[in-house]
Amino acid sequence: MIAGESTEWTRTGDEGGKITHRFCPICGATVYYTCDDYPDVIAVPVGAFADPTFPAPSFSVYEARKHPWVSVPVDAEHMD
Repeated sequence: MIAGESTEWTRTGDEGGKITHRFCPICGATVYYTCDDYPDVIAVPVGAFADPTFPAPSFSVYEARKHPWVSVPVDAEHMD
């Protein structure tokens, strides 16, 4: 369940689907995003929270665009 206020910005992804990013209305940080192609999925950027107990990613996309210093868990599902 998602609660609280957010601002939105929608863009068209590489494959043509709509992606809606939700931001904190106070600081502007990305909190989560959704994709029209996957209506039951809420994506949370790994770096969005400084909680050391936040779970590691289980699914990785756009790895070709990641910074070279970023490492993805080997047991994560990978999708370029």
